[in-house]
Amino acid sequence: MSGIVIHLPEGGRGPQAGPDAGPVTLRLGPGEVARFGRGSATCPVELRLVDAAISRLAGEIRVTDDHWQLSNHSATQSYLVENPEGAGEYLRVPPRRAGAPIPFEFARVVLPTRSGSTVAFQVFAPDHVYLDPDRAGGPRDSHTLMAYSLDETAIYFLVLVALCEPRLRDESPLAVPTTPEIVARLGGHPGCSGLTSRAVSSHIDYLAEEKMRLTTLTERQEQGRGARRNGKREAIVSVALRFGLVREEHLALLPPRGATGAREERAAAR
Repeated sequence: MSGIVIHLPEGGRGPQAGPDAGPVTLRLGPGEVARFGRGSATCPVELRLVDAAISRLAGEIRVTDDHWQLSNHSATQSYLVENPEGAGEYLRVPPRRAGAPIPFEFARVVLPTRSGSTVAFQVFAPDHVYLDPDRAGGPRDSHTLMAYSLDETAIYFLVLVALCEPRLRDESPLAVPTTPEIVARLGGHPGCSGLTSRAVSSHIDYLAEEKMRLTTLTERQEQGRGARRNGKREAIVSVALRFGLVREEHLALLPPRGATGAREERAAAR
């Protein structure tokens, strides 16, 4: 595990935060720690959450070699760690719990507030390692680890399949779907009803930067827009198809195509 990515979205600091409270993205390697809470001059935090119900130092996230841990420093409040891709799966981290191991590859840490709403931030743990399924059952040192560890049940994998779909269907040797086209394509999937363009862009960045490791540190620090984002999608599709990460059988994961797509398929077959 090379580390994790923590993202506090714009507007995610809490109902009492000012209008200039922009998003925050942190990258932590093994052994590094990020603290969260209201913070103060004497108690600095990396993720500042603004609500009177949140402690100055509410908790911390620590990265280990193969997972990340959440410590709850509150004496009274439990925190939730949700798996947004796990059909309601979540963990409750009770008050004063130290170093609770979090198994989710993509998680949302949720804290209660006095207003009745919640504040939340996201944690991506990109390098979960999967064994080669053909070598399961033998000694660990005889196993071959997967070069690209992709979870085929995750939303980001659906985004990857949608990116690759036109080339897998031989519909377009050049064009890669745009972000709005992916949102529309996945709209009929039960797990993607609330999928937004911003979420799709985040999944594309996650695939490129963490799963396929296609971008350099300099590129990560830039604000990816326009041609650079188009190039990122092209690179993702190229790697996925060249190495067989997405194959024709994966198209069954996508929602059924609409009548227009069906007519096009019938016309192509004639």
